[in-house]
Amino acid sequence: MLKHRFSWDRFTVALDTMYVWFTLVAGLAILPVILKTLFPYFFQDCLYILRAIRFGVRLDMYKKRRPFYSILDGFLDSVRKHPHKPLMHFEGKTFSYLDMDRESNKVAGALRSAAGLKEGDTAAMFLGNEPWFTWTWLGLAKLGCTAALLNFNIRSKSLLHCFSCCGANVLIASEELCDAVEEILPALKEKGIRVYIINNDCDTHDIKGLCQAVTQASDQPLPPSLRANVNARSTALYIYTSGTTGLPKAAVVTQERLWAASFIQGMSGVTSEDVFYINLPLYHSAGFLIGFTGCIERGNSFVLRRKFSASQFWDDCRKYNVTVMQYIGETLRYLCSVPKKHNDRDHTVRIAIGNGVRQDIWNEFLRRFGNILVRELYAATEGNVGFINYTSKVGSVGRVNILNKRIFPHTLIKFDVEKDEPVRNTEGLCVPVSPGEPGLLVGKITTKSPFIGYAGNKQQTEKKRLRDVFVKGDLYFNSGDLLRIDCDNFVYFHDRVGDTFRWKGENVATTEVSDVLTMVDCIEEANVYGVAVQGHEGRIGMAAVTLKEGREFDCVNTYSVVTNYLPVYARPRFIRVQNSLEVTGTFKMKKVKLVEEGFNTALIQDPVYFLDLAAKKYIPFTQEIYNSVISGEMKL
Repeated sequence: MLKHRFSWDRFTVALDTMYVWFTLVAGLAILPVILKTLFPYFFQDCLYILRAIRFGVRLDMYKKRRPFYSILDGFLDSVRKHPHKPLMHFEGKTFSYLDMDRESNKVAGALRSAAGLKEGDTAAMFLGNEPWFTWTWLGLAKLGCTAALLNFNIRSKSLLHCFSCCGANVLIASEELCDAVEEILPALKEKGIRVYIINNDCDTHDIKGLCQAVTQASDQPLPPSLRANVNARSTALYIYTSGTTGLPKAAVVTQERLWAASFIQGMSGVTSEDVFYINLPLYHSAGFLIGFTGCIERGNSFVLRRKFSASQFWDDCRKYNVTVMQYIGETLRYLCSVPKKHNDRDHTVRIAIGNGVRQDIWNEFLRRFGNILVRELYAATEGNVGFINYTSKVGSVGRVNILNKRIFPHTLIKFDVEKDEPVRNTEGLCVPVSPGEPGLLVGKITTKSPFIGYAGNKQQTEKKRLRDVFVKGDLYFNSGDLLRIDCDNFVYFHDRVGDTFRWKGENVATTEVSDVLTMVDCIEEANVYGVAVQGHEGRIGMAAVTLKEGREFDCVNTYSVVTNYLPVYARPRFIRVQNSLEVTGTFKMKKVKLVEEGFNTALIQDPVYFLDLAAKKYIPFTQEIYNSVISGEMKL
């Protein structure tokens, strides 16, 4: 009897144990389902955080190494690891890692002997998207020099201004930009700047050809002692802002920042096996930092194109088996505007990295070209805070999580667009916005998230520093951008501070108005801005638009869309029809000249239309209407 009871007790214990284990296993099995239901982005958050920690640890290791381990050292290690792996494809030619190393050795040797460049010097690169750009930068890095990446579209006053910012003593320009250089040559000579053209010879006195010196130079490695003093805080580059609101500013990019920006490819899921497509200008942070140096960090290959072409984009991707593409501004819209083809989805592209795409274009791009992971991001070359959309949520520029909030402290504060300054309380401190409310993004300036500023421009650097934000004496970086964070911690771009204007006591976001205008069938592009009106406070809405090919401005349909989708204060009262909109090299629309001209009929040759609420359509803007507006007879 006792034996029977003992056996039964053991059986009961075993049964209970089995039940516990079964419950545990079942719980673990359904845990992912529960987490995904309650926290739908839990696993994506975890993956992002793990990647960020891994790259952060790597960067700390590089900074602690003596000598400092730079992005150039990473390139040289790749040369040793896989010398014959293709690094760059350009116009039918392929250059391996070893080819790029040898070519840059020759450029470095030529610049050292012919131009006398040495560690600590600054050289300005005035080059287009071509192999010489990559060889020249690598060559300068091997000499321990800083490179100033000049926008090849700028001329005259702006071009000279860029030299005064960075203190370059040498200019290296491509042959096709010789006319632009000759225009400012006397001023360059006065500053003692030596000019070299990538050519065998040049007819212009004081401009020397560089090709012969490169041809005669050795392709053997240069001694690391030439750059012995380079460290994490050394200036690696000067990258210039686009100058949409004035003269370009030279953002300082340190060696540490160079590494951090190159990690964006890895954070987006790019591997060493991918082929990256660079069609954005290399003088810009997107093309150079995310594209070129990102490929060096990953050890992958890239395709370089002189300039973006919507009609040839997918043919290039198919030819080179591109797996990662890059975009900025309106490039995805340009791709969607090309006539549809039967092979639109016949490609190997799996990731798109960039910023500035509208939500409707984002959806259209995915519908047409397939399930590509769009990694929309928010960042500024000189900024100390950024986001990346690692979840592919359409419309979002990123997501706030525990890690980026801790390492890069940031917040959104209330901003008065009319006064063009943050709102402050009675204690003189800034006021955080409520969840879902647009606010000015500010990032706390710390040793881990510094703000270096702009070379040769203390005034603009100080303008970007915001003091006494939440406590007296604290210091934040003023991004100049209005963002919005929803209740699920997704971040959305709202507008730029200079673009947002105030009318009838309400804030108007130009990006939102532009999105509505492009819904009109006849309108191809829209550039929205606010203009001053005599006798009125604030600025009234105006838009410069281009029309689709073969279309005329539809006064009735435009009125219908504008009044249906926009509140009264946000409706553009003036629409200016242009043949093309002036943009920067990275497709950012220029507004300065448009704002200055306003709706002045004496300054504008383009057709202008006026929103007539009584007629329920846009009507041609005549001199008579202009006089009524200026005199105050017409109510706005």
